[in-house]
Amino acid sequence: MSQLSDKIKELARKYTPDTVAARQHLHANPELSFQEYNTAAYVEQTLKSYGLSPVRMAETGVVAVVEGRNPGSKTTSLRADLDALPIKEQNEVAYKSKNEGVMHACGHDVHTSSLLGTARILQELRNEFEGTVKLIFQPGEEKFPGGASVMIKEGVLKNPSPQSIIGQHVFPMLPAGKIGLRSGMYMASADEIYITVKGKGGHAAMPEINIDTVLISAHLIVALQQIVSRHASPKIPTVLSFGKVEAMGATNVIPNEVKIEGTFRTMDEAWRKEAHKRIKKLAEGLCESMGGSCEIDIKNGYPFLKNDPALTDRVRAAAQEYLGEENVVDLDLWMGAEDFAYYSQEVPACFYRLGTRDEARGITSSVHTPTFDIDEAALETSTGLMAWLAVKELGS
Repeated sequence: MSQLSDKIKELARKYTPDTVAARQHLHANPELSFQEYNTAAYVEQTLKSYGLSPVRMAETGVVAVVEGRNPGSKTTSLRADLDALPIKEQNEVAYKSKNEGVMHACGHDVHTSSLLGTARILQELRNEFEGTVKLIFQPGEEKFPGGASVMIKEGVLKNPSPQSIIGQHVFPMLPAGKIGLRSGMYMASADEIYITVKGKGGHAAMPEINIDTVLISAHLIVALQQIVSRHASPKIPTVLSFGKVEAMGATNVIPNEVKIEGTFRTMDEAWRKEAHKRIKKLAEGLCESMGGSCEIDIKNGYPFLKNDPALTDRVRAAAQEYLGEENVVDLDLWMGAEDFAYYSQEVPACFYRLGTRDEARGITSSVHTPTFDIDEAALETSTGLMAWLAVKELGS
C-alpha cells in the first residue's frame, strides 16, 4: 500500500496544474442550483477524456464509475457538488466570475475539480486496486430540496450500491494541507419557518381600534425562544433564529399583517418533529391571546448529518497515513447544514473538511462571502487524498 500511496502522491502532484485549471474554469463560469448545464457538460467531457463513461442523472447531475480488478467485490462512492451561489464576486483575479451576480462562494468549484482529478488518478491506477469507485457529481446542494435527495430518488445509490460514501468540503478556517473530521453527529438539520401574523391595521395614533401585528410579532419572536431554552434537551444542539421581519407599515401606520422568516436547526430527528409542533402551537396560541391570528408554514429541509463512526475511524487513519498525523485535526459540531446528510441517512458516510486557508497571502474569507477564495495548493491534497481514501476503503 505504501508504494500505491507514493504513486497517488506523484500523480496528484503531476496533475495539479490541470486540476487548478479546471477549478479556475469552473470558478469563472458558475451556475446556480439545478441550472448547472454547462458545468455538467464540462464534467462529462472531462471524464470521457479519461476513458470513463459518465451518465446524467437529475438533469444536471453526472455519475461515473472507475472499475478496478474484480469490480463486483466492493463499491465505495465519492461525492462532489456543482452549483454556485447568487453572490456578486469582489475578488479581482484572472478567473473572476463571468456570470454577473453568480459566484462559487462555497467552494463547489474546488469539490468538482478535485473529484475530476481524483477520477483521473484512480482511472490510471485501476489495475492496482480491487473494487469499484462510484463518482457522484450532484446538482443543487444550495437549494431545497437538495440535489442529493433527487439523485437518491433516481437511484444513485444503486447499480452498483456503495457500501460507503465519502465527501469533502472546503474549510477556510484550516490551513491548506490539513483536513478536519468529526465522528458521529456533525451538522444540523435545517428547516425554514414562515409565519404571517394577522390583525387589524390602521392609524398608529389610535391603537385601541387596531390589532397591532407589529406588537404581536415582537412578543412572538421573543416567546418562541423558549422552544430552545425550556423545551430542548441541553444534550441536543438546537438553534432557532429569525432573520427577516417584514412589516409594511409606516411611522404612523400599523399594517394588517407582518411576515416573519427564520430557521430551525437541530441534530435529533425525533426532537425536530416535536419542536415543529411546539412552534406551531405556541405561535397560534400567542397570536390568538393578543387578538390576532397567524398562518405558519414550516418547510422541512435537510436532515442532520451523521458521520459513521467506523468509517470515520478508517478515514482518519488513512488520512493520517497519507498526510501525517499533524495534518489531521478534530472538528467541533457545526450548526450549518449540508444535503450530503441525505446520503448519511442511507449508507455509512464520512464528510470531512479540506483546509484552504493561507494567511500570508490574505486568503482568509469565509464561505458565502463575495471575497471567498482558496490556496490552490489544497487541490494537490484533495485529489490525492480522495484517491487514497477510496482505495483504502475498498481494501478494508
